[in-house]
Amino acid sequence: MLFNSYVFIFCFLPAVLAGWWVLRATPARLTFLTLASYFFYGWWDWRFLPLMIASTTVDYIAGGKIAASESPQVRKRWLVYSLSFNLAILGFFKYYGFFADSVDRVAGAMGATTLLPTLHLILPIGISFYTFNSMSYTIDIYRGLVRPAKSALHFSAFVALFPHLVAGPIVRYADIEDQFAALKTRLSSTQAALGIYFFAIGLGKKMLIADRLARPAAAFFDGPAQHGLLPACLGVLGYTFQLYFDFSGYSDMAVGLAHLLGIQFPQNFNSPYKAVNISDFWRRWHMSLSTWLRDYLFIPLGGSRGSLGRTALNLGITMFLGGLWHGANWTFVIWGLYHGVLLAAYFVAKRRGWVPGSAVVGRVITFVAVTLGWVFFRAESLGRAVHIFGDLAGLHGLGSAQSFPLTFMVSLPAAAAIAFFCKNTWELELEPRPRYAYALAVMLVASVLLLGGASPFLYFQF
Repeated sequence: MLFNSYVFIFCFLPAVLAGWWVLRATPARLTFLTLASYFFYGWWDWRFLPLMIASTTVDYIAGGKIAASESPQVRKRWLVYSLSFNLAILGFFKYYGFFADSVDRVAGAMGATTLLPTLHLILPIGISFYTFNSMSYTIDIYRGLVRPAKSALHFSAFVALFPHLVAGPIVRYADIEDQFAALKTRLSSTQAALGIYFFAIGLGKKMLIADRLARPAAAFFDGPAQHGLLPACLGVLGYTFQLYFDFSGYSDMAVGLAHLLGIQFPQNFNSPYKAVNISDFWRRWHMSLSTWLRDYLFIPLGGSRGSLGRTALNLGITMFLGGLWHGANWTFVIWGLYHGVLLAAYFVAKRRGWVPGSAVVGRVITFVAVTLGWVFFRAESLGRAVHIFGDLAGLHGLGSAQSFPLTFMVSLPAAAAIAFFCKNTWELELEPRPRYAYALAVMLVASVLLLGGASPFLYFQF
């Protein structure tokens, strides 16, 4: 079920909010929220619901066993069980096809027959997000950072919580633990206003900006092999801003929905295209994933405590796995390694005093570097990415912008102006004034009027 759909906005959401606030007892409320979230997830494909329930069950049991034992060996064993189970299901459904295809290609190049059978697996929606949510729970219990959930119901509601279930933000149990322990029984006017504000802004980002850029950008990336310099610049920039407004829009909507349930989610975007260096970009872009990779990969690898070479290696490994998390394709692997190299290069440059002193210069360099990286992120293959870089280098002529419609040509500079110069959703001060209410209402109505055909969020595929 999509947030940007009639059935969600006019049927599912009102029913859930009514049930959530009418019920008073915590067990009844959490049971209702869990079942509603299962229904939300099952709307896409009920066959994969048992997979999420199995992951929830394993991690709940493992978390309890880790907390109950004082033996380091027992605690580590249950942590390994939990992580192995989650990584196994994630690896099988998301990476088996990629691994099998890569092995068979190498075998074919060496004259051997097919070694691994090809399985046409459907990727369960949101599996990367809810497995990371769930894994952080057992890791944090092992580290002594959180207490085990009061009951299986508390943990099930946390994992299945529909606002963040399929595309984040990646919420940790520490973010929800105290809120579930003292659920609000009344929705305050402030929190209701925040919920509507975030949801309306997020829906506007998706429907009024991202979707206006989506089709022409897709036509460029999925079209003929060679376009020319001008269409390549427009197509790549179109996707650059489509991705930002699509994903930040979803994150805003998730935060708004959580507010309407009386729950607070962490911020996931902080004007990433205003970043003055690549490290700053990753502190601003998909913040919940960045902090997850930092806390559970980069720091355990040694972080930046060692030599320059060791730090660069740790950054490369972390971003390689971060790229692979996004998708089972060599384009994502290269994208991750590309950002690993950028981060390592920045770390070395900072240590040696080579970083530009001008914030404007830093922003321009960072934005160009990030935008070039999105070519790998979006291209269907490495070969297609190479052709696009050839276009951007002017190797295929100037080209023409005639294929880009007027709506795209208007939306692109508007999107750039908002991303570069305007305050983001978290920075705007929500004031109870009629003109703000009218502006928000106009945005919401305009966005709803554009609802119609299926328009999934880009991060659903991860």
